[in-house]
Amino acid sequence: MPTAKFTMRLDPALKSWLEAEAQRQDRSAAYIAQKAIAEMMEVSEYRREVVEAAMAEVNQGAFVSQKAVHAWMDTWGTDAETPPPQPDIFRKRA
Repeated sequence: MPTAKFTMRLDPALKSWLEAEAQRQDRSAAYIAQKAIAEMMEVSEYRREVVEAAMAEVNQGAFVSQKAVHAWMDTWGTDAETPPPQPDIFRKRA
């Protein structure tokens, strides 16, 4: 994959950590930085998708109550873990 040159300034402490981490992984600092930026991009895109999906649900007027969410969370890590709750509050449309 072709790459493009990119120059940036780093806080000295961050630069020291990056160089040390690169040495620990037997990689270049540029490789570690590129992987970190790529991971940040994936997380950012995922968050954006989740927010957009949530906003679409909001625009439909269906919500899950706090009571239903807490009841669901109480089952986490148990043998009786339940699936996420379905909307139980519906906004009246004008």
